[in-house]
Amino acid sequence: MSDVVRQSTQVVIIGAGVSGLTVGALLTRCGIDFVMLERRSLQYIGERQRAGSVENHAARMFEKWELGDLLTGPPYDGSIEFRVDGKPRPFKQDLTGASHAPLARVIPQNVLMFNLIDFLKKNGADMRFEVEDVAIENADGDRPLVRFTQADGTQCEMACDFIAGCDGFQGVSRASIPDGVLTRHEQDYGMSWLNLLAETPPRVVMAISEAGYAAQYPRRDASRIYLQCLSTDTVEDWPDERIWAELRKRLGEPDMPAGAITDKLVFPLRSVVFEPMQYGRLFLVGDSAHIILPVAGKGMNLALFDAEIFALAVNEYLTKGSRAGLDQYSDTCLPRTWLYQEYSTWVSEMLHDPSIMTGRNSFERKIAAARLDKLFSSANWARAYSELLAGLA
Repeated sequence: MSDVVRQSTQVVIIGAGVSGLTVGALLTRCGIDFVMLERRSLQYIGERQRAGSVENHAARMFEKWELGDLLTGPPYDGSIEFRVDGKPRPFKQDLTGASHAPLARVIPQNVLMFNLIDFLKKNGADMRFEVEDVAIENADGDRPLVRFTQADGTQCEMACDFIAGCDGFQGVSRASIPDGVLTRHEQDYGMSWLNLLAETPPRVVMAISEAGYAAQYPRRDASRIYLQCLSTDTVEDWPDERIWAELRKRLGEPDMPAGAITDKLVFPLRSVVFEPMQYGRLFLVGDSAHIILPVAGKGMNLALFDAEIFALAVNEYLTKGSRAGLDQYSDTCLPRTWLYQEYSTWVSEMLHDPSIMTGRNSFERKIAAARLDKLFSSANWARAYSELLAGLA
C-alpha cells in the first residue's frame, strides 16, 4: 500500500453531472475546498444530450450566488401548444400578480454543465475525470474516506469532512449505504419513451392522441422529441421511417418533413424516491436520491435545489459550527421532491393514455382529455399548473 497517494479535502463530490458541478460552483463561492470525481470523460459529458429548462426558483438561485451569467439559454415564457387528436390548443401561463417575475430559461443540460465546468476551471477546481474503482469508507464516521484509481492508474485515498453523492441512480454513493437504512418508494408506469434528437425546426408541442403521446422541445437549432411506446420496445423497433410516420399521426401533421435523427434511446417511465437522503456524512444529491417522470421537466431542477441545500448546510457547519442544516438536509429536500413527483404524475396522467399500452378500454384517455380541458376552462387549475411549471411554488 506504500504506492497509494493519500490526500485530504473538505468535500468529495462524486459525479460531475449537473448536481455535482452545481455543488462545486456553490462551494467555490463559499471558499470551501473540494475534489470532484467523475468516471466518464469530459468529452462524454459534452456529447451526452440531455433535456434542459431551468425554472424560476433555480434561475433565482443562480442569480443569488452571482452565477446568473451561466444561464446562457433564452427566456421561457411558459407558452405551450397542446394538441388533442391533432387539433391545436395553445396555452399561455398566467402569472399575473406573482411576487417575482419568472426567470425560467431554456438551456440544454449539457450546455449548463459545460458553463459550470468552465467556471470551475477558471477558479482552479480540482476535477478528476475517468476515475475508476470509487469506494466509500467510514461514511458514518467523523472522517470519511474515498478510495479511487485515477485515469493514469494512480491509486488514491481522499479523506474528507463530507461526501456529496452526485453520481446518479446507478452510482456508488447510494450503493455504499448499508441495507435497511433507506426506504425506497417506487412507481412503474408500465410504458416507455422513445427519446430522439432530430434535425427539425424547434418548438414546444405536447400531443395526446389515440396513437399515444408525443412531444417536441427546442434544442438550439434541433429538436428533442419524445414518443410514448411499449415498455418492451427497443431502439431496433423504431426505424426512422416509423418514427416520422408516428410523429405525423400524433401531431396531426401529415406533411411534417423528416430530418436526420442523430440520437435515439428508449427508457422506461418510472419514479423513485429514497428516504432519507443522507447517511452520516454522505449526502445524496439529485438522481442518486430520486428520479422523476421527465414529462414536466423537473429532474434537473430538483438536482439544483438539492445542490444548494447541501452547499448551504456545509457552509453553515464550517463557518458557524452549526449542524442544523446538515441534520435537516433530508427534511428540507424531500417536501419539494414529493411536490414535484405529484406534479409530474399529474401532468403525465393528463397527457398519456395507458389504455394504448395495456389494451384496456378508452376510459383512461377520456379522463386524460378531461384533465387537459380544465387547463382551458378553470382559471384556478391553469394558475396552479402555471406556478408549478414556472417553479414559483
